[in-house]
Amino acid sequence: MLDSRYSAGLWPKIPRHLIVIWLAGLMSTSIWALELSRTLLDYIDNRFGSSATQRLIDWQTLANSNLDRQAIEKLNDVNAFFNQATFISDKKHWGSEDYWATPVELLATNGGDCEDYSIAKYFTLKEMGIPEEKLKITYVKALKLNQAHMVLTYYSTPKSTPLILDNLIPEIKPANRRPDLQHVYSFNGDNLWLSKKGRRSTLVGTSDQLKPWVQLQSRIESQDY
Repeated sequence: MLDSRYSAGLWPKIPRHLIVIWLAGLMSTSIWALELSRTLLDYIDNRFGSSATQRLIDWQTLANSNLDRQAIEKLNDVNAFFNQATFISDKKHWGSEDYWATPVELLATNGGDCEDYSIAKYFTLKEMGIPEEKLKITYVKALKLNQAHMVLTYYSTPKSTPLILDNLIPEIKPANRRPDLQHVYSFNGDNLWLSKKGRRSTLVGTSDQLKPWVQLQSRIESQDY
């Protein structure tokens, strides 16, 4: 469960120079081994406790293990791993209306919202060798909840029906078996697509048009906190 000291935006954010140590490789299109520094792990242990440190070690093991497995096995493992975190709104967790957390921030606090789950899954699957062009962070409308939602989608081929990795349900299902979700837009490290009649259709530009995505990458890349 989420530690109460991390709620209401009161828990300390992770110094950005430590985030850079482990995430530089995740921003690249090439595959890097995920190597968490002792400095980062010691910091997490001191500020968030041994359980948080273990979650990061488990993440490192997952990201670096059996990279030659089938894609669906990687999808299932990553989806299940991050869905263990507690759902908590940005307002309660960060004191902000819309904050896109890094995977380390999600794991350190064991909490986040739908954007945070999707971002963590995206970067981890890239690290495990899933090509970026097959992954899309996808903004949808959850029709039963009547609210905005975000998931990660995986396309085995450019024209195939995507599989949906979602924190609302444990199973990975194809989009045609998720009538409760209506596509609005999707993006990855390069591009941005808009929807037509609830399906991804039109490439409209690059993902740097999305301010939260740009801010997330800036926090990862900058050494100034």
